[in-house]
Amino acid sequence: MTIKVLVVDDSSFFRRRVSEIMNQDPELEVVATASNGMEAIRMAQEHKPHVITMDIEMPVMDGITAVREIMAKVPTPILMFSSLTHDGAKATLDALDAGALDFLPKRFEDIATNKDEATKLLQQRVKALGRRRVFRPLSPRPTAAPEPAARPTIGSRPPANLPQRGAPSAATGTAIRASGKSYRLLAIGTSTGGPVALQKVLTAFPANYPLPILLIQHMPAAFTPAFAQRLNGLCRISVKEAVNGDVLQPGCAYLAPGGMQMMIEKSGATGRLKIVAGSADMNYKPCVDITFASASKAYGGDVLAVVLTGMGADGREGARMLKSVGATIWAQDEASCVVYGMPQAVAVAGISTQSISLDNMAESILKESGRG
Repeated sequence: MTIKVLVVDDSSFFRRRVSEIMNQDPELEVVATASNGMEAIRMAQEHKPHVITMDIEMPVMDGITAVREIMAKVPTPILMFSSLTHDGAKATLDALDAGALDFLPKRFEDIATNKDEATKLLQQRVKALGRRRVFRPLSPRPTAAPEPAARPTIGSRPPANLPQRGAPSAATGTAIRASGKSYRLLAIGTSTGGPVALQKVLTAFPANYPLPILLIQHMPAAFTPAFAQRLNGLCRISVKEAVNGDVLQPGCAYLAPGGMQMMIEKSGATGRLKIVAGSADMNYKPCVDITFASASKAYGGDVLAVVLTGMGADGREGARMLKSVGATIWAQDEASCVVYGMPQAVAVAGISTQSISLDNMAESILKESGRG
């Protein structure tokens, strides 16, 4: 079945360029274009596209407002085009908050060094979103409930008054039964759809969450500082962009910086982060496989590793290494994924032991790690 695409941008040159790329693929067809957000809403209602590509800065109505209106009136998977600047990163994160599912740099040379590779990647991303025939908008940004426990800062330890394993959880929905295993690290890897998924999971964590958390999200270097800052403002745990030499602390999440690789070195009883430049031959920077593999050496089986929504298979080999030393591997279920690629890779390989919906993921993690 052909995937119908609506292309939205105030630049006629960019609309034409994106349309040509879409129409080169026999599985894609541009059914309409729009030059501003107001037109985009009307075209979305009229043509019912399977995917919309959306610029952010446009006259009459900007892309973020248009995304919000489209999600309310005719929910459709939307891919944003963004500049690789701090302001561009913040605007893109606002668009994802409003309901957009994915983003790419607007300068094609920032997508890939080779023009053909950039074209192929754009087509793949649009097709991945378009295959979501039953589209359910993700929940709006959650509001963290007040909690008496003090929020930890990097370098501090959370209070020791943690509830016993098996205590009633305030979360709703059905979560897994805790195994009773002890852990020293939580590691989460994700790609397409990950920013919203991570936000949904992490905002449910209490300030005194007992484990350090590693976050590996495929994201450009210009975006990770803004994303870490946003999560830190929303969450009761502390979230920061990881830097070389960080000593892992309970109740703190460390986001792998874009364009780099995040690894763990043992430093006595704790772990210390090593941030290194990503080699040119690596497809992903940061790479889930590299961080997971490093965690398997530093923490052995005392790791709970979770693979959330994302395109491709990054995380599968690292998860395989973790499982070989006794770690626990979970995957997000297909129904709640924006793209069921990375979770499917670990599930089909028989590496993950649970497939859990995004709605139940936070509660399941909290129960399993002794905080639920």
